[in-house]
Amino acid sequence: MSDTAPGRPEGGAGGEPLNQPTWPDGGDLWAGDPVLRCHALAAGADAGILEASGARLGSAPLRQAGREAEANPPKLERFDRRGARIDRIAFHPAYHLLMEEGIAAGYAALPWEGGPGGYAAHAALVYLMTQVEPGVCCPMTMTCAAGAVLGPRPELVRGITARRYDGRELPWGQKDGLTFGMAMTEKQGGSDVRANLCRAESDGEGVRLWGHKWFCSAPMSDGLVTLAQTDAGLGCFLVPRILPDGGLNEVHLVRLKDKLGNRANASAEIEYHGAWALPLGAPGDGVRTIIPMVHHTRLDTAMAPPGLMRAALLQAVHWCRGRAVFGRNLVDQPLMRQVLAEMVLDWEGATALGLHVAAAYDKAGTDPEAAAYARVAVALAKFLSNKLAPQLVYECMECLGGMGYVGDTPLPMLYREAPLNSIWEGSGNVICLDILRTLQKEPAAREALDRSLDAARGGDRGYDRALEAFRDRWDAAVEEGRARAFAEELAQLLTASVLLRQAPMAVAESYVALRLGGGCGRAYGTGPAGAVATDALLERVGGFS
Repeated sequence: MSDTAPGRPEGGAGGEPLNQPTWPDGGDLWAGDPVLRCHALAAGADAGILEASGARLGSAPLRQAGREAEANPPKLERFDRRGARIDRIAFHPAYHLLMEEGIAAGYAALPWEGGPGGYAAHAALVYLMTQVEPGVCCPMTMTCAAGAVLGPRPELVRGITARRYDGRELPWGQKDGLTFGMAMTEKQGGSDVRANLCRAESDGEGVRLWGHKWFCSAPMSDGLVTLAQTDAGLGCFLVPRILPDGGLNEVHLVRLKDKLGNRANASAEIEYHGAWALPLGAPGDGVRTIIPMVHHTRLDTAMAPPGLMRAALLQAVHWCRGRAVFGRNLVDQPLMRQVLAEMVLDWEGATALGLHVAAAYDKAGTDPEAAAYARVAVALAKFLSNKLAPQLVYECMECLGGMGYVGDTPLPMLYREAPLNSIWEGSGNVICLDILRTLQKEPAAREALDRSLDAARGGDRGYDRALEAFRDRWDAAVEEGRARAFAEELAQLLTASVLLRQAPMAVAESYVALRLGGGCGRAYGTGPAGAVATDALLERVGGFS
């Protein structure tokens, strides 16, 4: 006997949904992603690390943990039941689970363990973890980046390389592993940290900090890298959460930021009320001391956007493969194929460029030329990938129609997250001005960049013409007001150069035709007829393996 009442249409309430693709609970994020495999291996990443991490992070339990962590944001607990200050942030158990997984996989440790391809594997893990739950990436990114300023304190670096997530509130020496955060900006200055007012005062027993920080990333970390004014100028300091005697340091949590996205992660306004701190670097040399940490975080803000793009594209392509409209699956309709293929190009380009930059980080410790190249290349990657991500994620939502706008899919979360990495660690204007300064003041960076661009010459005539035209157009000093135009064009050329050297030729030639050849509108799907190899590009998406 049928359980469908007479006259009730199929697919109605209680029936099997019609024309709705089924959604897997999980999938292997490494095996199902040919683009990641191509460019991570080209960058020198360890395939064994990423194979294990991709399978684990894409599993159904961790996917569910990602949803739970995002749906249950952290809560601030200023006082205990007696009224004593505790300045604690309570996280959902799913957050702690994801932190354990990421730390154990080597997200924060790989660059400091001394193995080959450590930065490349780290960058790939940023890309993978972003697809599961991007909020937990912030504390792990800050922990990893802190290694760049903790060299004089190797016992703290060992806390990073321990690969142990230890959420207990204990002094550093009693913990199995350590995490670190950052607190630079203040209300009146933002990116202009030299306008900071926070004050450091010596009291005979060490340094005490007084003042506020407008945006503290990962405030529950074991230590915060921060800036404060001294008699010699702006200094850099490390502020422990728990003092050596086990007491709580005077770091008061004022409130948590009500952010557009990144909801699983806590970002706080804090105040130092005589907080005990350890100096890092020379007195008055705070900016120079903290810049290596910022440089490291910028790699992650360049790699997270392609992770978001990948997650969104997988949703869109999976839907289009299983959804029929007007008698044909969406993926078989020419206009939809064009839209999807153009998005694939931007995603693969961002992924390839980010991992290419990570390879330069791996060489930077022993190669000054690679270090100079990494400084300018990471800024180019950060700028371009973050300008692409919001538009691409939105377009993926549109591929699903109304389904893409509701929280039953991850697309609304991805859309809320998409603007974030452009704002953090230097917004678009700051990054573009940094690019100009680096190229003007560091001849080694300019020369290394030129060599990277020239390395692809002869591989595509369209690329050669575009590179020559770029150099003719920008042969003099770039005016500040034109910095974005310069940076965007240069980043696209560098992306094309990387793709020509390591991507399938159909991908590289399509990118050159679409992004360097002209004639493309602002929206996806407006490229010149025949410019992109749609069949080959759609194969690059892979699937829920």
